[in-house]
Amino acid sequence: MSNNIVIVGAGVSGLTVAYILSQDQNNKVTVLAKHMPGDYDIEYASPWAGANYMPVGKGGSDHQAWETATWPALRDLTENHPEAGIHFRDTLIYNRTKDQGSATGQWFSELTQANPWYEDVVPDFEAMPQERLAPGIDNGQKFTSVCINTAIYLPWLVGQCVKNGAVFKRAVLKHIADAADAHNSGQKADVVVNCTGLSSKTLGGVEDEKLYPARGQIVIVRNDPGPMVSVSGTDDGDDEALYIMTRAAGGGTILGGSYQKHNWDALPDPNLATRIMKRAIAASPSLVGKGQGIEGLDIIRHGVGLRPLRDGGPRIEREVVNGVNLVHNYGHGGFGYQASFGCAEAAVSLVKEALQSKLRAKL
Repeated sequence: MSNNIVIVGAGVSGLTVAYILSQDQNNKVTVLAKHMPGDYDIEYASPWAGANYMPVGKGGSDHQAWETATWPALRDLTENHPEAGIHFRDTLIYNRTKDQGSATGQWFSELTQANPWYEDVVPDFEAMPQERLAPGIDNGQKFTSVCINTAIYLPWLVGQCVKNGAVFKRAVLKHIADAADAHNSGQKADVVVNCTGLSSKTLGGVEDEKLYPARGQIVIVRNDPGPMVSVSGTDDGDDEALYIMTRAAGGGTILGGSYQKHNWDALPDPNLATRIMKRAIAASPSLVGKGQGIEGLDIIRHGVGLRPLRDGGPRIEREVVNGVNLVHNYGHGGFGYQASFGCAEAAVSLVKEALQSKLRAKL
């Protein structure tokens, strides 16, 4: 007996769930989304992400478990599927104790710990000796991570799903229960998986008031500084950030950023962009030629994305709305990629529970 499943949302969370579910030929998967890979819209966060693996989950939490479970999947894709647009990068993390109370410092608090839980997860972990740290840096670490070219990876996920028989359809829903009637077979879906990110704040039947944006602004340049770099905070503002990452397969280098909670502004701020570029050059002078400032940066474009933050963390749970079996998987903030497989596996387990429950009800 086949299982008719509708997934709403084609960001990294929805596509990863679809990728896993479509590998079982008993599952007939339809993905509904307003925005698809190739679109660049403020409502669609995934294309704007860096994206990389820099764990920020609190030790001992579900978040830690999701990120721990995601690393092997990303490593496997990097090693065995170069067409997915992921590559390994040396990664440098720097912590300034004075940043810990800021919005950015709280976001990065687990990442920048002197003895982080993820030292046993990522390869080549090394605590930097104090003599190698710049003045003002209290501790630092180096390890091997990955950086993802989202413009390649998201379409790759779509392609894998299509190869597995999944069907993709554009749709705008007013109510989440309406998705059950949009399965490609024409039959009612057995389960609907809600992966609509920040749109779950206004989507009928969900309307999650715990959701809010954390605005991120980036500059994408052609310059390549080498290692990925992240710092716990900046001196330019409580909600400004410093990170540098070069995407795989010619995807350019991301210079960031900001972490502006409850800010919905879709337009890049030119003053913030200037600060972002100056911070990046100060942290990685190899970005530009000797003695050059921001004029040495070869800019591809400026970008703004809205991270889907949620009070209490992501919502990965089951419920029934208007007689429709729902599984939610949204609210991943700024860690959607690096927790994508762990969260998707948790959601898939709930889908299986819902299918078993429906089967027992029929019996």
